[in-house]
Amino acid sequence: MSRVLVVDDHPIVRAGIVGLLETEAGVTVVGEAESGEAALALLSDAQPDVVLMDLRMPGMGGVEATRRIARGEYPGAAAAPGVLVFTTYEEDEQILAAIEAGASGYLVKAAPAAELLAAVEAVAAGQTVLAPSIAAQLVARMRTPVARPRLTPRETEILGLVAQGLSNPEIAAQLVIGESTVKTHLLHIFEKLEVSDRTRAVTRAFECGILVSPGF
Repeated sequence: MSRVLVVDDHPIVRAGIVGLLETEAGVTVVGEAESGEAALALLSDAQPDVVLMDLRMPGMGGVEATRRIARGEYPGAAAAPGVLVFTTYEEDEQILAAIEAGASGYLVKAAPAAELLAAVEAVAAGQTVLAPSIAAQLVARMRTPVARPRLTPRETEILGLVAQGLSNPEIAAQLVIGESTVKTHLLHIFEKLEVSDRTRAVTRAFECGILVSPGF
């Protein structure tokens, strides 16, 4: 029996998903949430095998909620459930952000009911599931030559330290520079890599070959 927590901010949509899941003999819905915060608060008591996660919701969105679930950053955290993103969005950035956050699967809401039910069972069993259209997008992205932005040696050095998990103060101390200087370099890095946060900057750097290993 697969235990599922349904997270979607639209009550009617959420009710429809719950109704569909409850028709499946091997699935039981153990909770519903309208936001990422509400989902995290329910996890300890609900103990789902799978969190069926929408992406764009008021307050904490699905990507951040997925990241916290994958890291065990929620009250009473135990073994993290699998997260199956179930959304209307098919943009590359949304897909990559969700997968990087730790999602075990990604389906669009246009998927047939049988595909959703099969995906829930697969994620509950520890497998990874991608809708065919999503998989095709990822393959196409991997096959597309990635332009390599030109970072200065110092920018590359700082990005390598970010990849190692160092904070701005730690980077400043290691390089014997001011924290404001680190922040300025990071702003230039974000602009050159066309990203808005540290996680995407590191991911983009690996994609472009600027960084070649987690250890830099």
